[in-house]
This record gives sequence, structure tokens and C-alpha cells, in this order.
Amino acid sequence: MAVLVGKEAPDFTEDAAVGQTQQKITLSQFKGKQYVVLFFYPLDFTFVCPTEIHAFEEVKKEFESRNAVLLGCSIDSVHSHMAWLRTPKNDGGIQGVTYPIIGDIHKRVARAYDVLDEGAGITYRASFVIDKNGVVQAQVVHHRPIGRNVEEVLRLLDALQYSEEHGEVCPANWHKGEKAMKGTLAATADYLAKK
Repeated sequence: MAVLVGKEAPDFTEDAAVGQTQQKITLSQFKGKQYVVLFFYPLDFTFVCPTEIHAFEEVKKEFESRNAVLLGCSIDSVHSHMAWLRTPKNDGGIQGVTYPIIGDIHKRVARAYDVLDEGAGITYRASFVIDKNGVVQAQVVHHRPIGRNVEEVLRLLDALQYSEEHGEVCPANWHKGEKAMKGTLAATADYLAKK
């Protein structure tokens, strides 16, 4: 599996379901304007996936307040996404989700990000935090039975933005509003001494 951190995020242009409409999404349309959280999930109409998709929707405003756009992606078609978006939550559906879900039926995006399990024909659970310059700053990949922690994805975005703004580093378990530190041994020693 390729490590994309520190590299330009692979660009793509694919169809996405946004509610019941189909739109073309190009990753580079956000470059210079917004942060992007691109996340892959294995399949529509499955089990862990809708819990994650709804979890992202529940904190969508938090991502937007940080000038970040959410993009979901699976190897299903846009038509499958739209059918799932019509399915009520209490029937295992994702009705009410408002961010774009990319239809990667040709598996181009999954291969570009190296998260496709070729043997199974579906992706792992993967999250990429991409900065406004189009560079991957965080990459987290899980096996399919393990659901991701959406709050951790938001925390990664917060840490990235804090570091960009203040030039400091964010220690373990850092959260927005907490003290960070300078990237020096003296600052680390001082931080640890206070713990």
C-alpha cells in the first residue's frame, strides 16, 4: 500500500451522487480553496458503512466550519448510491446524507489511492485529509470490519490547521483548543514535565 502523505493527492473526475442528482466531481476543483476529506468505504447496502456515512453527516457542519469538504467514495455506481440515498435510515439506508458520494465503478480512484483490495474487488476503509494545496497530510486505512472514528478524522484536520497557522506541533491526544508545543527537545521536555 502506497503512502501518499506529503505527496500531491491523485486528481480524478468522476460522477457523484448528491442527494438525487448526479454531478461531476473533480478533486482539483477544491485546490487553493478548501481542505478535502476523502473517505472510501467498501460497498453500498452493507453494515458498518452506513454507520460511518451517517457519522460524517452528523458532523458535516463541523468540517464545513473548518473550510473542508467531505467526499465519500465506493466502487458502486452513482445509481446504486442514489438508491441507497432513497432508503430510510431505519431500513439501513443513508437517506438524509447531503455530501457527494463518488461512484467509482471503474475503480480508478480506489487504485489511484491504493486502497483497493484487488482480490475482494472492493476497498478498505480509508480516510485522506488533503490540504488546500492538494497535498495529502493524513492517511488512515482500516480493514473492513473495523469502523472508523469520525471524530479522529476531524481531530486530524484540526491538528493540521493548527500546525499550519501557528507553526507548532500537536502532541499525542491533542484536541482543538488545547496547548500545543514548539518542535524542539526543550519544548517536549517541558510539555512532558507538566504531564
